[in-house]
Amino acid sequence: MGHIDHGKTSLLDQIRKTHIAEKESGGITQHIGAYQIEVGNPSSSKATEEQRKITFIDTPGHEAFSAMRARGAKVADIAILVIDVSEGVQAQTKEAIFQAKSANLPIIIALNKIDKPGANPEKTKRELQKEGILVESLGGKVPSIGVSAKTGQGVEDLLEMILLVVEMENLRVDVSAPAEGVIIESYLDKQRGPTATLILEKGTLKEGDIIGTPSALGKIKNLENFQEKTIKTALPADPIIVLGLEKVPKVGENFKVFPDIESAKNFLKLPEKKEVLEAINISAEQKVLNLVLKTDVLGSIEAIEEVLKGLPQEKIVLRILNSEVGEINESDIKFAKSGRALILGFRVKINSAAERISQREKIKIMTFEIIYDLVEGVRKFMEKFMEPETVRQDMGKVKILAIFLVEKNRQIIGGKVIEGEIKKGVQIEVFREEKLMGKGKLISLQKNKKDAERVLKGEECGILFEGDVKIETGDILVIYTEEKKRGEL
Repeated sequence: MGHIDHGKTSLLDQIRKTHIAEKESGGITQHIGAYQIEVGNPSSSKATEEQRKITFIDTPGHEAFSAMRARGAKVADIAILVIDVSEGVQAQTKEAIFQAKSANLPIIIALNKIDKPGANPEKTKRELQKEGILVESLGGKVPSIGVSAKTGQGVEDLLEMILLVVEMENLRVDVSAPAEGVIIESYLDKQRGPTATLILEKGTLKEGDIIGTPSALGKIKNLENFQEKTIKTALPADPIIVLGLEKVPKVGENFKVFPDIESAKNFLKLPEKKEVLEAINISAEQKVLNLVLKTDVLGSIEAIEEVLKGLPQEKIVLRILNSEVGEINESDIKFAKSGRALILGFRVKINSAAERISQREKIKIMTFEIIYDLVEGVRKFMEKFMEPETVRQDMGKVKILAIFLVEKNRQIIGGKVIEGEIKKGVQIEVFREEKLMGKGKLISLQKNKKDAERVLKGEECGILFEGDVKIETGDILVIYTEEKKRGEL
């Protein structure tokens, strides 16, 4: 866990000797990933040096994924807090500390990028102390290890520390107990159907078992490990991909094994379909932007809904009419048309029929690969959706000294600039004894009987005025400009 760009996925890559980070869109971990490694030397003659497995859950660091990090903390046994020692404790670092403490997890501090110029592990330790984390070197009980995801420095020490904490915390699990665990990711695969990533917390799970969550159930048709290789059985702490559920389960739900489908149905209370819309209060000054959200996995829906709540909505209220997993299809276009909604796609494709219909029906579709881009795209669309604002700027005042010519809606007048300045093309308000008499505009401007671009304070001028009021000697003209500007949230 930890702040964005502090090296969580890169550290995991170094541990696993692979390059998952390079495959992530924009280098950002978008979902929870669960990966497993083996620690120890299988060729060693020492009986004590046996192979031991460690499962890592890589949680995203961006603030939009707060709920996903909380879910990761709940399923984990140990929290590894990764901190870039050249930057120290940051906003999501503090949040990760809160999540780990809330889940009552033992914490190990990984002081990353210790090989980087400007690295200051001691300063970072003092900052942690302010957050209630006292590391061992400062007299506390929280272990800290200096590491470099780039060079691999300290990685073996970190793995040894994890195993030591397992022993100290006496983390044990019953393999013979009925299988239970947590759904950490789920999505609808077009070829394979409902697909779920699970962490098995206890017991043994095997192909053919019937599992159920509060929202879905089914018979396991296929078990895969985190490398998507088919396996027959899974043991506690194994991250596994399961195929065979009747529908996509909700992320964060617990699952259990049942003797048969009927037992699962009797035990589980499958929720009724909730209403699409929730009641929201909208004032007369506000506009509403309806959204249809399609994503690759359920965890993305949760994260995007969370981040959209953070956009200013004093002027425009965002309302999600529907959110689902899967590609953008014809039904989405029809739904968006009936609800006059914008369709947002996150890491999904638009099928060809939907694209044709959207162009014909003029339904706006925006697709994104990175959540930052989605947020910025929605923000810009909201600003375009707003009415342009009229910005007024007062420039000066003129006192009328003479009236030279009066026509139907035009006058030639003479006056003296008593405040600021005036120039061509401005708007005019006419005041008489501090009362607004009417409005008009300046058609042409002269100084010393010659055309002028502007006239300054203390100078006299001639004005061709056009407006709905007859100006009199002694009136005060307030000179101003108005400009249409795109609305800002």
